[in-house]
Amino acid sequence: MNLFDAAIMGIVEGATEFLPISSTGHLIVAGSLLGVHDERGKVFEIAIQIGAIFAVVWAYRERFVDTLKTFARPGKGRQFLLNLMVAFVPVAVLGLLFNKAIKAVLFNAYGVAAASIIGALVILFVERDHARVTREANARVRDVDAMTWLDALKLGLAQCFGLFPGMSRSGSTLIGGMLFGLSRQAATEFSFFLGVPTLAAASLYSLYKERALLSVADAPVFAVGTVVSFVVALIVIRWLIRFVASHSLAAFAWYRIAFGALILAAGAFGWVQWPAA
Repeated sequence: MNLFDAAIMGIVEGATEFLPISSTGHLIVAGSLLGVHDERGKVFEIAIQIGAIFAVVWAYRERFVDTLKTFARPGKGRQFLLNLMVAFVPVAVLGLLFNKAIKAVLFNAYGVAAASIIGALVILFVERDHARVTREANARVRDVDAMTWLDALKLGLAQCFGLFPGMSRSGSTLIGGMLFGLSRQAATEFSFFLGVPTLAAASLYSLYKERALLSVADAPVFAVGTVVSFVVALIVIRWLIRFVASHSLAAFAWYRIAFGALILAAGAFGWVQWPAA
């Protein structure tokens, strides 16, 4: 992988990590097209999520600083941290148990295409006009600080669908949050916050586990991918909060269908020889 490839992958990661379209799925496809989806490339794809993590921390730095200052005493800071820990547990447990099997079977373009289309149909069903307006008007939780640990657990379970490449971690959390009574903005913000421990754990675990594949010479490539991911993700975070407040997610669903269909067509007509894994 050269620096140009790293920058392209960084753009893909930053642009897709927090949109309900699956960053993992897009990275698998982009890596396959660039010819960098080998074992080292897979580590790179996970590692540059660190850039997206820092984008969330920077965008919400005041909240994170306040949480660090106040978590030692009862209050919203401690509850916020507890909610993140509770929501993180399901994906941590299931990821450790099944991540190897999921990678072996579904970490390929065809698995991404199938999950992308299935997820799109779920979004279209949830975002029907009347249902969307009614759900938002009757939202039980309108602010992240109003969430209980049970709300957090439900969103943590919803996030587990994001283990399937193409399904989307952020999309699963966002849709799950709205179905469980959160407002669109609260569900979106919590999906950002939950991404911090989830992506950090995945990135650090992958780097440690596959450290034998890496060398000091890889540092510039990883640095470029991470920095580009940070910048692009920061732009997307700020835009998405404004977008979901007044728009349906149906546009993302139609994009997912087109994305999945294009992957299937490219393989069927021989335009691209997708690797098996």
